Amino acid sequence: MILIIAVEAMSTVFKAQLLTYLKLANNPKGLLIYFHCENIVEQLIPLVSQRFAELPKHK
Repeated sequence: MILIIAVEAMSTVFKAQLLTYLKLANNPKGLLIYFHCENIVEQLIPLVSQRFAELPKHK
């Protein structure tokens, strides 16, 4: 799931919003993209749902 926002300042509310969407859609991963910056690559925020974060790590 990808959340694209067009605002002047990033807020923790947007991270919470994406995590809520992930939970409701039962998606494990999401990407928050913030366009109001000079280098978009530095502003990509990957997030994982709580369910995905609790999965056992493979070695």
